[in-house]
Amino acid sequence: MKKSFLFFVVLVGLFFVQVAPVLANSEAAGSAHSFAETFLWLALILLAGRLASLVERIGQPAVLGELIIGVVLGNLILVGLGIFENIKQDQFIAFLAELGVVILLFQIGLESNIERMKQVGVKAFLVACVGVIVPFISGTYLIGPWLLPGLSFTTYLFLGATLTATSVGITARVFQDLGKLQTKEAQIVLGAAVIDDVLGLIILAIVSAIATTGGASLLTIGFITLEALLFLIGAIFFGRLLAPLFGKYLSKIHSGSGMKFTMALIFCLSFAYLAQKIGLAPIVGAFAAGLVLDPVHFKDFEKPEIVRDVKTVMANGSASGLAEIHEVLEQHEEKHVEDLIKPVGYLLVPLFFVMTGMSVKLETLFNLPILLLALGITVVAFLGKLVAGTVAGKVDKWIVGVGMIPRGEVGLIFVTLGRTLGVISDSVFSALVIVVILTTLLTPPILTWLLKKQDKKTLQPA
Repeated sequence: MKKSFLFFVVLVGLFFVQVAPVLANSEAAGSAHSFAETFLWLALILLAGRLASLVERIGQPAVLGELIIGVVLGNLILVGLGIFENIKQDQFIAFLAELGVVILLFQIGLESNIERMKQVGVKAFLVACVGVIVPFISGTYLIGPWLLPGLSFTTYLFLGATLTATSVGITARVFQDLGKLQTKEAQIVLGAAVIDDVLGLIILAIVSAIATTGGASLLTIGFITLEALLFLIGAIFFGRLLAPLFGKYLSKIHSGSGMKFTMALIFCLSFAYLAQKIGLAPIVGAFAAGLVLDPVHFKDFEKPEIVRDVKTVMANGSASGLAEIHEVLEQHEEKHVEDLIKPVGYLLVPLFFVMTGMSVKLETLFNLPILLLALGITVVAFLGKLVAGTVAGKVDKWIVGVGMIPRGEVGLIFVTLGRTLGVISDSVFSALVIVVILTTLLTPPILTWLLKKQDKKTLQPA
């Protein structure tokens, strides 16, 4: 096994050696180049993203590996290797990366359906509210002006918004691996993280609109809040009315998984467009589209194909007819739209994280004040979520608080949007990415230790 892995590593190294001259001699950034070169860039990024998943072997989420390998590739210029510099300016890859983040938020919306949100209870809601309000106020009014004096209020708003994020996927993986998904603590954390996503995205929409319009008055904030809420409520209300109709009529054209997949993407991209048109981030619309779609909206798909194939088997009159019918039913086993979207996510989402990592300029981290800034914000990022655990009720409050800490991909989305809008500088961007890395890296081992400690207490005789 080790020999085969070593052979694979050598093969990958030879591949990079062979393509390096091609990339080094490619057209200068911003000039025309062949699509073949872009295909090669995509192949390299996808390969890098898959190699980064090796971090899962040491209990870390793949997103962390994708981010780190992006940082490494994007800073090879510091050791004289500039072959990856042109990729930072490739508009086609930049578009695919943005599409990746839209798909990601669509997936999060699909996993955060409204019915599940209704079931999480008051405790999860309280944890989510405290876990959003405390970090946001701390980042905007305390840590921002204190550690970053002289910057715009919009920058402080984005700092606070970034600290509100919680990555439910990272925490859920830890609970799952340890067989703790059914504990009270896990249910509160996962439910709170769902609500946290909604509240965080509303804050992101408000902050993004303020950054775009330049206004930050109470009237402006109230209007943007109302606009964001009306969009989400309207999108969900009208989306739930339209989704069954779309599903019914599109299934009459074709009832297979392909049309089901197409309908899902239509909702995702259309809602992203509508959000952009009214001044909100496209990812807010994608998230709303995910909340809208439920399995019931696809009830008219695939059933006609099942009936047709079963009739074909019965018409053949085979001796093994029952077995063949069973096989047909297995082949047509209904797939939730989440399963259909996953392959698109496998292609596009890593592009976003690798490209985000490549945007980090390590030379800005050689400055001691920037490192201290990152550590200071990290401390606030931890404390803000630990406070949320205090309102979790009669459960292990430390587990709940720590479970809310990782910022992961959600935090990266907030930071990247702020950088795109020009309100976050390279130095602040790099510091915040370090915060995301630290909260993502440190949470799994701490949470694992707390859960095992809880098990030992449970096993001790009374």
